[in-house]
Amino acid sequence: MAIYGAPIPSDIVKSKIDGVDYYTKTSSRLSTDGKTETTILYAPEQPIFGNANYIPAATTTDGGKTWNYAKYKQGDDIPSGKKVGDEIFGNQAKKSLEGGALKTNSNNAIVTATKKAGVPPEQQKQAALNQNTASPTGDPPVAGAAPGNIDQAGIDKLEGAAGKYKGRTKYQQDLRYPENMNKNQDCIKFQIIKYKASRLGLSNQNPTLRTNSGTGRDILTSIVLPMPSGGISDRNSVSWGDGKLDLAATAFSGAALGFLEGGAKGAGNAAKNDINLIMGKDGKDMLGELVKAKSLESALGSSNLLSRLSGLAINESLELLFDGPQLREFSFSFKMTPRSKNEAQMVRSIIRTFKQAMSVKRSESVLLLKSPHTFRISYLTSTKDHPYLNRFKECALTNCSVNYTPDGQYMSYDDSSPDGRSMTAYELSLSFNELEPIFDDDYETMEGAVGSFDHIGY
Repeated sequence: MAIYGAPIPSDIVKSKIDGVDYYTKTSSRLSTDGKTETTILYAPEQPIFGNANYIPAATTTDGGKTWNYAKYKQGDDIPSGKKVGDEIFGNQAKKSLEGGALKTNSNNAIVTATKKAGVPPEQQKQAALNQNTASPTGDPPVAGAAPGNIDQAGIDKLEGAAGKYKGRTKYQQDLRYPENMNKNQDCIKFQIIKYKASRLGLSNQNPTLRTNSGTGRDILTSIVLPMPSGGISDRNSVSWGDGKLDLAATAFSGAALGFLEGGAKGAGNAAKNDINLIMGKDGKDMLGELVKAKSLESALGSSNLLSRLSGLAINESLELLFDGPQLREFSFSFKMTPRSKNEAQMVRSIIRTFKQAMSVKRSESVLLLKSPHTFRISYLTSTKDHPYLNRFKECALTNCSVNYTPDGQYMSYDDSSPDGRSMTAYELSLSFNELEPIFDDDYETMEGAVGSFDHIGY
């Protein structure tokens, strides 16, 4: 006999069926034998501010292959034209649930709800309806195509429609400030490259990230500047968050029923073991009192009645759990004071190149835009990567700010030609984001004694 866990409710979803809006939500219960009981709850009247009386309209235990359709009963909010004994879902709604918008939206709601509830990926698959239309994030699918089935041919068609981007294709080469910089001095180098999509998610390609994607690509130009002012730093971060697991609730659902019935059946024995494992030999009595307290809390609209009465609370097994990686950000500031007309023109070219490279590219189609160029960044010493400073992955320039009066007042050089009237100083501030996270295996050399590594890494 299957022992079902606590119900996992979803948010409200709206599906248009034959021109009519249907407001539904799902309730899923996972069992110990790999099955899931899914109920579609339906609001006969449109919810106002999210509130409505939802009634069970259909239930499945085989992933949506077959459905048990409920009928209106006394006490339900029965819409006009329906009566007690009529099936809640009509023929059009049934068709939609068995292979249309209602099934798709319900499935997406289940995926999102189980993910929010912290259900492991394998059990999320167990809970999903038997179809291929749900996106892995629970987002509504693209009309006419199931997510995950986008192939290379489809991408090629889009890229062909976009054509070439409109804008600058050639850049002045070897931009550097100051113009007489010693090539062996410590500096920072920015190489501009055309953005290349990772193609992650194409159904006919291996799902790989863009590691080292900046190598082996055409470099549009490079800009070399002195080490940035204001300090050099990096910050590697990983996202962790609070995770809760209510062991009592896990034991209560379904298992509690078998235990309270006396434990004569196999399910009851399994339930008894679960209750005793979590609650001890007096689990039956404790369970009864907890159920009373939680029921009273629900009736009174209070979430801390148990603590108020006894100073006790349910152990939620709070633990810090890994959520995922984070992308790094970098900011640089440079003060440039041109000392000749040629150097002033070089500073002007450097600023313009940063601004133009980060700009969004218009395509030949008014419907599509192309990505800005991206950057490879490196700290150099004697023209080689600096072994004692961090490395960078491919970056996007997200912000470029220029202060034309960094000394607090307007000052320009006196020249007979406007082309020679450069500002006496410029302050250039750049903000970058890496395109992908840092992973352990990015640090090339895996093992080694102290002193055996030739660079700090990322």
